[in-house]
Amino acid sequence: MNRFTTPLKHAAADAITPEVLRATMGAFCSGVVVVTALGDQADAEPVGFTCQSFVSLSLEPPLISISPARTSTTWPRIREVGRFAVNVLADDHAELSNRFARSGTDKFAGVDWTPSPNGSPVLDGVTAWVECDLWREYDGGDHTVVIGQVTALDHNIGRNPLLYYRGSYPRAYWAA
Repeated sequence: MNRFTTPLKHAAADAITPEVLRATMGAFCSGVVVVTALGDQADAEPVGFTCQSFVSLSLEPPLISISPARTSTTWPRIREVGRFAVNVLADDHAELSNRFARSGTDKFAGVDWTPSPNGSPVLDGVTAWVECDLWREYDGGDHTVVIGQVTALDHNIGRNPLLYYRGSYPRAYWAA
């Protein structure tokens, strides 16, 4: 007997709706990051967005990947800069995740940050950060697959990451 609430069955390709895919992929726990950059020289304002799709891609050369939505109005501004930081949020950063996921607001209002070695905003208290130069971009359906070449990084071993699972931020896993 298995633990699934419904019998296992193969879904036909035409039955894979965005809702079914989101619900199924929500069973995979992911970390949450905020991608940041310092705007172009004309405004030099920090910009950023929440991103759930982040992965270490290669050790040689050191590469990471993020996947912003094609509807993102922030990613084109970061693309123009050509450099960005990926801030791995800590388990007490749910509010930051929600803030940077919103459009049309001053996401950095009241948010403390420090410039990375190349000037990208590193949010205070993150569990890790990785600064990158834009290396490549690829079509990823309704997202863009972005590859960044790592130029600087650091981590805080004393901080636990913010996790996202089935549409929320579970905290109970750290209590055990």
